[in-house]
Amino acid sequence: DSHEQNERPETHPAASPLTDNADATDGAETNNGAQKPSADAADTVAGDLDPMSTGTLVSRSLFGGLLMGLANLVPGISGGTMLLAAGIYPRFIDAVADVTRLRFRYQTLLVLACVVGAAAVGILLLAGTLKDLVVDHRWIMYSLFIGLTLGGLPVVWKLARPASKGLVVAAIVAFLAMVALAVLQATGVTGNNESNAAMLFLAGLAGASAMILPGVSGGYLLLLLGQYVPILSGIDEFKTALKARDLQALIEPMFSVVIPVGLGVVVGVIVVGNLLQWLLRHQRQSTLGALMGLLLGSTVGLWPFQNPVPPLVGDVIKGQRVTVETISEIDRDDWPTNYFRPTVTTMGVSLALIALGFSITMGIARIGADEPPSA
Repeated sequence: DSHEQNERPETHPAASPLTDNADATDGAETNNGAQKPSADAADTVAGDLDPMSTGTLVSRSLFGGLLMGLANLVPGISGGTMLLAAGIYPRFIDAVADVTRLRFRYQTLLVLACVVGAAAVGILLLAGTLKDLVVDHRWIMYSLFIGLTLGGLPVVWKLARPASKGLVVAAIVAFLAMVALAVLQATGVTGNNESNAAMLFLAGLAGASAMILPGVSGGYLLLLLGQYVPILSGIDEFKTALKARDLQALIEPMFSVVIPVGLGVVVGVIVVGNLLQWLLRHQRQSTLGALMGLLLGSTVGLWPFQNPVPPLVGDVIKGQRVTVETISEIDRDDWPTNYFRPTVTTMGVSLALIALGFSITMGIARIGADEPPSA
């Protein structure tokens, strides 16, 4: 029996940071004496998952990429959570790390091509629609966003349990950071919708960073930075010009929005993908605790009972003071918002939408939560 154990290949080459602590411990105890994993296997977070057939890998990558693209258009939904739901998240993180280290493997390129391609299609098709919904039906959409956000909390907790001191401290610090950011937004220090190349690059960087963190919403960070509507408007203009084959109309949104945001996204994915892989291997509990705090704290800034109001002469919008001559030219996308006191009916509808959003995220998370057990 001892001889057979030493001859049998290692079934868990590396304790994945995306499995329970107990599983990792059991793997270490039951595989003493087995051959050591290769360096490549030890350098991944998906090393202990079963191999997928090409068909399964492609279908999950396309499904996860589409969900991730849509998620990053909707404040409150985490793109990383959607990849977790599709069962492709560990492989995506490994693929990002592989490419940045110039390891161009077939599976790596296949995963990235499917995820990124499907995400781009989802963003191009629905950017304009979601932007209009947020502008015209803010309290309804924000209520739904809160539920969608809270629905990701059990996903991250499942990865983080059991609780530890490091997890709790990291969660509290991250929660307070999100609350502070929400307060800055409410007092007008952030979120003024003023856009320039540097701000759009920062928005792309922040959005991409959140995009691959389970439980953290890229769209929500764009809202806090005041770049959500400008970016979605630019993408919608780009799509319209592309469909009309209008080269002149295509140039303006491409250089003013698409390229700065795209560069930020590329840098964000590369930097955070590698950093997250390292943190999940070496500081797993604290990292997941911080993710939980970010997720819970993000709901503070999504107080739903606010509506856009027409600007007044003397208001400052996008860095410019409103005058009698310019007030009629201000787009509804740029109107300021005011909080209002909800009626009993409005409160009831809001709670129902929160419950609906929670159920949607939880339902999606169950689709691909676990890989098939090892043979």
